[in-house]
Amino acid sequence: MASILKDLWNRFAGGSGAGEQAEPAAEAVEYKGFRIRPEPYSSKGGYQTAGIIEKDYEAGTKEHRFVRAETHPSKDDAVSFSVTKAKQIIDEQGDRLFR
Repeated sequence: MASILKDLWNRFAGGSGAGEQAEPAAEAVEYKGFRIRPEPYSSKGGYQTAGIIEKDYEAGTKEHRFVRAETHPSKDDAVSFSVTKAKQIIDEQGDRLFR
């Protein structure tokens, strides 16, 4: 369990494991005034649903990072589902997401 948490932390903190090559970031998507940056990552032979939801305010940009349990066989599938999941989060929580 500790190694899984450490791996997640390293991925979100920008670190990578030995021998891993950074993959190009997916294109950001604008949705209802929010910016969705899908960031799935390689995990156990698939790609994990993950991303960042951002919104610009007068005081600066706020962001919410999310990781979900779903894995996908391809990065493209994971990117697509990460955007879908982010839209669902935005629809359910809106600006409350940043409280």
